[in-house]
Amino acid sequence: PSRDVEMYLEEARARGLTIRWVLETHLHADFVSGHRELATRTGATVGIGRKADAQYPHRDLSEGDEIRLGNVRLRAVETPGHTPESLSFLVYERADDREPWGVLTGDTLFVGDVGRVDILSSRLPVTELAGLMYDSLHGKLLCLPDETRVFPAHGAGSLCGRSIRPETWSTIGQERTMNPALRPMSREQFVADITRDVPETPVYFLHSRDLNREGPALRAGAEMPPMLTPREFAAAAREGAVMLDTRSPAAYGAAHPVGSINVGLDGQYASWVGTLVQPEDRLLVIAEPARAEEAVMRLARVGYENVLGLLDGGVERWKAEGLPVASVPQEAADRALRSGRRVLDVRRPGEWETLHLKGATLIPLAQLPARLGELEREAEWVVVCASGYRSNMAASLMQRAGFARVVNASGGMDAYLRMGLPVEVGGG
Repeated sequence: PSRDVEMYLEEARARGLTIRWVLETHLHADFVSGHRELATRTGATVGIGRKADAQYPHRDLSEGDEIRLGNVRLRAVETPGHTPESLSFLVYERADDREPWGVLTGDTLFVGDVGRVDILSSRLPVTELAGLMYDSLHGKLLCLPDETRVFPAHGAGSLCGRSIRPETWSTIGQERTMNPALRPMSREQFVADITRDVPETPVYFLHSRDLNREGPALRAGAEMPPMLTPREFAAAAREGAVMLDTRSPAAYGAAHPVGSINVGLDGQYASWVGTLVQPEDRLLVIAEPARAEEAVMRLARVGYENVLGLLDGGVERWKAEGLPVASVPQEAADRALRSGRRVLDVRRPGEWETLHLKGATLIPLAQLPARLGELEREAEWVVVCASGYRSNMAASLMQRAGFARVVNASGGMDAYLRMGLPVEVGGG
């Protein structure tokens, strides 16, 4: 469950239900779970795979263990691959049913995809996990009747898969027919395929997973970080705290505190913070007043809770008190990308191979902090992504590192393509 558990409590109240169990399919890496919070608030029991080695009060679940809720019966199925402890849960509508009504597949089987196996690559061999994933899919889940409904833990956009479809549920039969990862192939072919072209793993993933094993701190009654005056904010930044500006690229581009980085709330905010900022970093947050609580809560969802404070009065007060500001020009992509300036493309390699600009330099955003030394600091750079969201983050990182002439291509490659302007295809 999500860490902000109030929505589950409200839904249970509205339906006159009592939450008795909180079932975890695995130790999540992409977010900090609300399992401990929800169990504390309701008295429910947390169930999780025995191989998780969970360090909080829970019940270990193994292959074949069953839970009864009225007439409904749930049966645990060990489906390792995404993680060693991964479980799926067969759902039987009635206690005496022989065939399951559906299956909760966690991060093992998605609609149109299967779970990534590389998230624990620094701790376990990826090929070993990939082999386990093949066995879980072909030896267990694909043995279910075609009409079995499939309810995965994620939809499109999740970093736990590569090409998850937007539908929220499917059937075993449909996935058997339509899912590219389930087409007929040998175990060796599957291992090779599933370990190729995976997205980058954000630095926060192992941090979140470890928090989920230990049992995250309870958030009920947690207070918001304090409001800091601009000079208090600046003093904390001088001592090494990271200034995180959560406003839009346009607002950040117009004016921002020198040295701040931009990760806007209107996008995959928490995931990108967890990719570009280290879990141990202290954070100073700049947010529009109406969205300050959202900015802090979404950080907490990925285990980033070391927020020293928020900027009181925002950038306007910062400027009024004479503290240094900078700007990042926002130019329409069709004009910016035809200007003769150096172009840095921060999209993922797969996006680049589909199309890119001739002469552009590719450094995916997740790799940029470690590869800034490859770029010529005295050049004038235009930064581009698909829409302008990631490229503005990249521009902020470059500016923070001392690049003086950086422009964000507003609208990105999407806008450039709509103008019918020339591109190249392939890895060249």
